[in-house]
Amino acid sequence: MLAAQTDTTKEKYLLIGTYTKNEEEGINVYAFNNSTGALRYVSTTKNINNPSYLVIAPDQKHVYAVNENNEGGVSAFEWDTTSGTLTFLNKQSSGGAAPCYITTDQDGKYVIVGNYSGGSLSVLPVRADGKIDAPVQTIEHTGTGPNKNRQEKPHVHCTVFGPDHHSLYVSDLGIDQVVIYSYRQGDVLPLVPADTGYALLPPGSGPRHITFHPNGKWAYIIHELDGKVTAFNYVRGRLIPFQTLSTLPAAYKGPISGADIHVSPDGKFLYASNRDKLNNIVIYSIDRKNGQLVKKGEQATGGKAPRNFMIEPDGNFLLVANQDSDNVVVFKRNKTTGLLKATGHEIKVPKPVCLKMIGSN
Repeated sequence: MLAAQTDTTKEKYLLIGTYTKNEEEGINVYAFNNSTGALRYVSTTKNINNPSYLVIAPDQKHVYAVNENNEGGVSAFEWDTTSGTLTFLNKQSSGGAAPCYITTDQDGKYVIVGNYSGGSLSVLPVRADGKIDAPVQTIEHTGTGPNKNRQEKPHVHCTVFGPDHHSLYVSDLGIDQVVIYSYRQGDVLPLVPADTGYALLPPGSGPRHITFHPNGKWAYIIHELDGKVTAFNYVRGRLIPFQTLSTLPAAYKGPISGADIHVSPDGKFLYASNRDKLNNIVIYSIDRKNGQLVKKGEQATGGKAPRNFMIEPDGNFLLVANQDSDNVVVFKRNKTTGLLKATGHEIKVPKPVCLKMIGSN
């Protein structure tokens, strides 16, 4: 309960999606002190298979999680902000294997899920009570890439709405594209291919996650397979590339596994994570006039395989989920330099792979 002996006015809730090994594991909830960066255990929603990516509904009363397995599922939960607990509502098929990303539209009427192994994306309606219905639309991508081990078929890795919420941007690691869809809420089939088509990435780059700048002018994509970041101008729904640069050290020859990417709330800095041998967050400044990136530094994540990280809404802290070392580490963010500093606050969580924050009372 949040009624513990702490100043609860300074607390938000941190929801942690995980890969699970048994019925005792699932979605973990911690109270996060956004003054000190400290974390305090609150609850675990158990017996939820591989809730590896989460999204909080716009009403802040419901949470949706993918079930990343061969069958592919999406689970709906009711959120109780007083007790800091999730109550399972129902589950539906995701329309494809191994869903790894989920989002909602602006009004919370639909959830859109990306199926990594299925190479597809699906649209699921949300009922008035927060439960979800079966997919009304599933779109399968086609094609391959030059990396025969990783690009033997499409692999949808994220489904992100653009700043105007009229377009959906779908990074496909398997075909080196960001496929763009027009979103028509209320239509029986709300997604249609956009006139803007798609954005091509370099062959073998493996686009993974995309993030938009708060000013709505630029977008940034991290490549999983070549460890680079591409910057785009966002113009009337189109993505027009203007810069590509590496996240890797100059002489680095080891394995490459780019993971996550986020812009700070103030729009001044971009952060990107690397896994495998590097296990770091790379920090770039963003030119406020043209969106150009300049590397400012690197920060070791204090663990292995930083699959996901987040910047808390006030921009004071950056939290990293280290999948293979079973820990979440909190860093203080310097708002002037963008650099990170370990706070000493860390928690042990089995296979943490997604961090989402929701307000408290």
